[in-house]
Amino acid sequence: MAVSPGRCHLRDVTRLGAMPDRCEVLPGDSVVARRGGGLLWVDAPGSPALVAALHACLGVRGPGAERVLGAVAGQVAALGGGASFALVVPADPGTGVALWCGKGQPAVDGVPVSGSSVDGCTLAGGFPLGRSTYVGPGQPVPSGSPGVPYDLVEGTVPGSGATLHVAAPAPASSSSGVPQAPAAFTAGSDAGSDAGFGGSGSSGYGATATPSRQADEGGEATAFWKPEPPAAPILRFDDGLVVTVDEDLVLGRRPDNHELVTSGSARPVPIADTQNVLSSAHAAVQRNGQEVSLVDLGSLNGTHVAGPEATEWTQLEPGVAHPLSDGDRLLLGWTVITFEQQPD
Repeated sequence: MAVSPGRCHLRDVTRLGAMPDRCEVLPGDSVVARRGGGLLWVDAPGSPALVAALHACLGVRGPGAERVLGAVAGQVAALGGGASFALVVPADPGTGVALWCGKGQPAVDGVPVSGSSVDGCTLAGGFPLGRSTYVGPGQPVPSGSPGVPYDLVEGTVPGSGATLHVAAPAPASSSSGVPQAPAAFTAGSDAGSDAGFGGSGSSGYGATATPSRQADEGGEATAFWKPEPPAAPILRFDDGLVVTVDEDLVLGRRPDNHELVTSGSARPVPIADTQNVLSSAHAAVQRNGQEVSLVDLGSLNGTHVAGPEATEWTQLEPGVAHPLSDGDRLLLGWTVITFEQQPD
């Protein structure tokens, strides 16, 4: 499926803490995309033109959004009839416009959106967006078990549905008389950067530091410097997806049920596979200190690796760890991934 990934960031929801908002994406073989307040789920194998048209709608804003989505509804049959999708974009402040078809169904705060039939699709406008917006098949999907749902900041990723949660208003400034910390400081001794999917808080293996504040016994806030942990390596997928290797990973079509994931030893990284060439749990990426290795998990079509300048792929022996170096390329099915060691 030809999908333009745009700028894509994922974060592990279980590591997020307080965020301005978050978009939970559940792993799956369909497509989920987010741009600003727009949210899309589409299951349209073999219909790249429809995916591209729906993806372009994520940039639509304002009172004319309903007319644009209505025009797209008239083209769905020609672009990819029979496809399932659900699309929601913001219109006037606090209201939205939605278009869906097939098994697609948007919902706001857990309540399905109602609309009118337009050329085989359903179109709705003027409804309040509420605190959460869901796109996907059927009723809103509840949050998965810890480590399963991911947070999509912006871009296009594989997924079986998504819920965009709007953050609550920021609390009022404290009136306790204690001066508020400047923006460069974070409160509490547990401050730190997000180390989940696509986290950008780390800046390298050098001894960078983040200012923090901690109250002494007299109750006064004292500034001190807290070193950040070393930046973790990353996996850069050929479609633009970036995954942080901050723990062991299991990659595949449906890696959630692999024993390394269910035991809590590794995090699942689902990969969209419309050609059915990936195994459910295809390969593992394992960390041992700063060394990272790739292991084939007995995949049907094999796991291959090549150095930055290599012209041929080397197939790995199942179960045998292969140490990775900066710039190594990984081939899982038809998916090409580049391993990048963060610079010192």
